[in-house]
Amino acid sequence: MKPHLLKVPHKPESSFSVHQNTGQNFYNQWHFHPEIELIYIHKGRGTRFIGNDVHRFEPDELCLFGANLAHMWRCDPEYFVEDSKLKAEVTVIYFHHDFLGERFFSTPELKNIELLLEKAKLGIKIMGKTKAELKPMIKKLQETTGLERVMLLLSILEKIAVSKDREYINTIYQPNKIEPQEADRLNKVFHYISENFQKKISLEEIASVANLSAKAFCRYFKTKTRKTFQDFLLEVKIAHACNLILEKDMTIYEVCYDSGFNNLSNFNRYFKKLMNKTPLEFKKEHRILREVG
Repeated sequence: MKPHLLKVPHKPESSFSVHQNTGQNFYNQWHFHPEIELIYIHKGRGTRFIGNDVHRFEPDELCLFGANLAHMWRCDPEYFVEDSKLKAEVTVIYFHHDFLGERFFSTPELKNIELLLEKAKLGIKIMGKTKAELKPMIKKLQETTGLERVMLLLSILEKIAVSKDREYINTIYQPNKIEPQEADRLNKVFHYISENFQKKISLEEIASVANLSAKAFCRYFKTKTRKTFQDFLLEVKIAHACNLILEKDMTIYEVCYDSGFNNLSNFNRYFKKLMNKTPLEFKKEHRILREVG
C-alpha cells in the first residue's frame, strides 16, 4: 500500500534533527521520507508496519530506517480511549545521507557506515549490548551542540555498523515512488484494517473502502505490498494475538477469538506459520523470560 511523503522539519542551524515526541500515538500515517531515521521507543505498545513487515513493538525498541522506507507505528486501542492516561514517547533522529557532504561516507575510513546506511533500506532492529550502549548516547545527542554533536552521531552509526546485535526487518527493498493522489485512499484502507480486523472483513467491504472493484483491489493491494490482502490481515491479527499473550491474563481460546479468529485450529496453524511456534509455546517462552528477567 502506497505511503505518503512526510516533510521532516529541520532547524537551519543544524545539519540533522533530533525530535522528542510524546502523545497517544506516534505519527499515525503510513509514510516515508528521504531522510534516514534512527528511532528509539521509550514508551508505547502496538503494531509496527515497516516496508512489507507487520510486527509488534514494545518499549525499549531501537530501529534504523534507510531513506524512503515506508513505515508506521500504531499504538494499541487502549491508548486512544477517552481519558486514557497511557502515553507513547519516542526519540527520533533524522539525517540525509549527504548531511556532511555528498561523498563524505564514501571515504575508506567510513565504509562501514556507508554499507550500514545502504542495508538500512531494509530496516534494522538493534538489540542486546549494542542497544544498551547506544541509549545514553542518544540521550546525550539531544544535549550537545556543534562538532561534538556530529561526532556523537557518527559514533552511534559506527557502533551499529560493526555490531552483530541486529536483525533485518525486511528481506526485499521496495523503493517508493511519489504518487500523492494515492495517499488518502491507501491510508483509509490501512486504518480500516487496523480498526476492524477483529471482525470479518470481506473482500468486497475492503474494496469499497478503496473505491475499487474486488478484482481490481486484489491486484492493487498485491502490487503495493507484495502480499495478498488475506495474508496482510492475518499478520495484523497475529500481531494483536502476540500482544494479548504478552500483556493480558487470557487463555489461548480467549486470545483466538479476541484476535478475530473463529476457529482455534486455524488460529494455532496460522500463529505457528508466522511465529514458528504455537501460541502456547510462545506464552510459555515469554513467561520464562519474564521470570528470568
